[in-house]
Amino acid sequence: MELVVTDLQASRNFYVDVLDLVVTEEDEETVYLRSFEEFIHHNLVLRKGPVAAVAAFSYRVRSPEDLDRAVAFYEELGCRVERRAEGFTKGIGDSVRVEDPLGFPYEFFHDVEHVERLAWRYDLYTPGALVRLDHFNQVTPDVPRAVAYMEDLGFRVTEDIQDEEGTTYAAWMRRKSTVHDTAMTGGDGPRMHHVAFATHEKHNIIAICDKLGALRLSDRIERGPGRHGVSNAFYLYLRDPDGHRVEIYTQDYYTGDPDNPVVTWDVHDNQR
Repeated sequence: MELVVTDLQASRNFYVDVLDLVVTEEDEETVYLRSFEEFIHHNLVLRKGPVAAVAAFSYRVRSPEDLDRAVAFYEELGCRVERRAEGFTKGIGDSVRVEDPLGFPYEFFHDVEHVERLAWRYDLYTPGALVRLDHFNQVTPDVPRAVAYMEDLGFRVTEDIQDEEGTTYAAWMRRKSTVHDTAMTGGDGPRMHHVAFATHEKHNIIAICDKLGALRLSDRIERGPGRHGVSNAFYLYLRDPDGHRVEIYTQDYYTGDPDNPVVTWDVHDNQR
């Protein structure tokens, strides 16, 4: 995820000093961050700019040839496509950025710079350690259209919310074997609902709440900690200094079986 932030130092303080993400590299305009189990250069970019926004929802593809396929796919759809052999950010090679049919800025890349994976550096772990970037959640006014488009990219629905007429209000979609890599939520858009980082255990989320309270930053907590019905995960919603919503997320379930059933929730069922 690449975020545009209006006060780079304030955002750095939040993501590094409060959430304990690791700085891989930084300069006066940009901070490159990663979580503890990441071995590529970064999974979050903070870039200074005049208006808070998402610059890119980024996905790594499985081969360099997939970038050629991405260009062909989006050009056929008539989307704006830009490709840079040197990449759009440090630590990332040949990359394709598009404005997708829903109006979101997407990036695809394969070649990356490897850095030290800190999974074994328990001397650096904190009680609320974030271990990976887990998923995005996107808001769009036409969820069925968004689902069909994401299925064309190879995503599969794991859970959705429908009414008795079969109207879909939101859908959770995956490529890896978790509940979702992104969700499409109905509403005014295109915009980001949240970016989510995973912890190993529920107690890591409680520790983050304790830290926010001790630092007199509990007003950063928007909702939770609590339990989602959809995904069955334990969660916490935070707001960063620009209002970007960040979810801390843990303990959803495995979805890698080929016959993994889709869970459909009734829009009137509050347990969802």
